[in-house]
Amino acid sequence: MELTIEQLKEKINEYKKKLSVKVVAHHYQRDEVFGIADITGDSLELAIKTKEDDSEFVVFCGVGFMGQSVKILSPNKRVVMPKAACCAMAKMIDGMQFDASIKALNDSGVTSENILPITYINSNADVKAKVGQMGGMVCTSSNAKKIITTALKEGKKILFVPDRCLGQNIANQMGLKSCVIGDGTNPADADIICFNGFCSVHQLFTVDDISFYRKKYPGILIAVHPECDPAICDAADFVGSTSQLINFITELPQDQKVAVGTEFNMVNRLRPKNTYVLSSTKPECPTMNETTLKDVYDVLKSIDEGEPLNEIQIDANTQKWAKIALERMLAL
Repeated sequence: MELTIEQLKEKINEYKKKLSVKVVAHHYQRDEVFGIADITGDSLELAIKTKEDDSEFVVFCGVGFMGQSVKILSPNKRVVMPKAACCAMAKMIDGMQFDASIKALNDSGVTSENILPITYINSNADVKAKVGQMGGMVCTSSNAKKIITTALKEGKKILFVPDRCLGQNIANQMGLKSCVIGDGTNPADADIICFNGFCSVHQLFTVDDISFYRKKYPGILIAVHPECDPAICDAADFVGSTSQLINFITELPQDQKVAVGTEFNMVNRLRPKNTYVLSSTKPECPTMNETTLKDVYDVLKSIDEGEPLNEIQIDANTQKWAKIALERMLAL
């Protein structure tokens, strides 16, 4: 017989008491999964918080690269995912495509010695490792400007992967010139060279959506994530990472209307009134929403039975260099 939501919650809590396990969930998870988590946050925040926890198992409710980050920073932990979900942006580049990007820059006259790669944390372990081997580092949407500012002191071109929007938005903030590989411009003329990746959810927001809300609600604020297109960020009142958006919006006066350009589940939990989703369609991340309470129950049951489902494994060399790339960021 299929278990009800309440029965699943009850059994999940029983397993949490019985096992050496922490259930962690990203802000974009569906409400019922987010609600049963022991630790919540954005991707890097979760990796850091779980590193400080002494549980043997981490049940990671999110997408693959996030679970990998936990494993990279805490190699002795056993990290399992209720659903082996993959971030679409992270899947846009792998180690071979990274190497092909370096070759494309070499062919355009930019030598490897003059390239310093930076990867957004929304990338898989093999890409982080490639970046680490070239002397580069990881960044998040909240610290990207600081990381790029530091990296530019080496006097090299920045290769920013995989999110072109975040790279372009940071370049615009800093008054730097950017380009996207394959856009027809000469990479040698750019300070920040972006891989052509993107977040499909954050591509849903348009300048017309901003115009609509400003016309309908005079005085409304527009707050968006830097994974949005530069035209959206340029037209917004506030641009910030997941955590920065949460802080900005929750501290607004209750009567201040705000339209938010990021994933639906997070926006829906922010404030009960005067908070709108900046889209005519529901901006819900399909892979983040794959994980269900039943999946959490199943993976906890598998741990209890000694055969954990969806356990993350990273080979030693990839682990080594990906950790170096992450630790270079954390050192800053």
